[in-house]
Amino acid sequence: MKFEISREGALKQLDTFINSELTNYSFKRNFDLGPKDKSNVSCLSPYISHRLITEYEVAKTVLSKFPFQKVEKYIQEIFWRVYWKGWLELRPQVWTDFIEDLKGLKEDDNYKKAINGETQIECFNDWVKELKENNYLHNHTRMWFASIWIFTLNLPWQKGAEFFMKHLYDGDAASNTLSWRWVAGLQTKGKHYVAQPWNISKFTNNRYKNVKLNENPSPLTDNREYKLNTLNFITEDNSNENLLVFENELNLENKNLKKYKNIYLVLLSNKARKLKLGQKVLDYKTKIIDDQKKRFEDLQIIDEVKFQNIIEEVNSFDVVHPSIGENFSYLNSMRKKRDLELNLVFSEEDKFSWQFSNKGFFNFKNNIPKILTSFNLQ
Repeated sequence: MKFEISREGALKQLDTFINSELTNYSFKRNFDLGPKDKSNVSCLSPYISHRLITEYEVAKTVLSKFPFQKVEKYIQEIFWRVYWKGWLELRPQVWTDFIEDLKGLKEDDNYKKAINGETQIECFNDWVKELKENNYLHNHTRMWFASIWIFTLNLPWQKGAEFFMKHLYDGDAASNTLSWRWVAGLQTKGKHYVAQPWNISKFTNNRYKNVKLNENPSPLTDNREYKLNTLNFITEDNSNENLLVFENELNLENKNLKKYKNIYLVLLSNKARKLKLGQKVLDYKTKIIDDQKKRFEDLQIIDEVKFQNIIEEVNSFDVVHPSIGENFSYLNSMRKKRDLELNLVFSEEDKFSWQFSNKGFFNFKNNIPKILTSFNLQ
């Protein structure tokens, strides 16, 4: 499968999905039809995870053509990403602990066999190959994959989350990390997701039968507790001339860019990253950024080396908030090292929506209509 790497391509893909498959989404969404057929899902996540198009934009487009009740399930699935982002914003220590945990984990033979698709589980091996070739997996398959990784192969969930981030075009710190924690039984303590052979068989149209798995594992445990942080959206209008944008927050459509003398779009190389990305993922990010450059000519594309040269002379920036994760961690470390003055710029939609991420998704889901109404999305 191929992704058109442009905002125009993303909007075209959304339109095609709305007109051809959306009304069948609730019934077909859980089926993985194989590497070459993803027609039953929208495949918009590689664009949304970089916010080349946003969750709110997708919802508004969908709801301009269908009533909420008819597409409610799809809207809920789109808003999972907003929920996860808000959840991690409220508990940033979860990301910090995840990165620290990785430092102490070894890559033994069992791990190497898993990432090379050399296990005794055919479907798992096929999914490893698909992930590396297509840089995408169906969401249901990601759940099976994570469950097998954790409970049948007995590998650390953190290494699985790292493996996904390396290869997924839509790798996102919040969605990826917290989804792995959920499968493991850590996100909702005591409630884990266990892949079952019958379920894999049914939703792959019997491509994989009688898969031998650990079907009765106990959920993982972790004694660490995470208290809620207060979301701080205080901004100072200091008429800043410099704007920083990172590759995972590319939504510039509604930003007042004319006020800035310099607009820097940052793509960190692997040298500056805690989680190393595969070359295909870095290339994908580069092409998405190049598309933004075509539409906003004043953008200056920089890496961490150029950024460090810039802050030799400039120390004050507005920053489109890159959300908790790799980019924010890097930005925060540079702020401390170089005493940078950073004015974080948040979208009004995120600011409003994240307040509902303080509990489980059920609470958030109940507030989706309120979010939609508040921003005239329906």
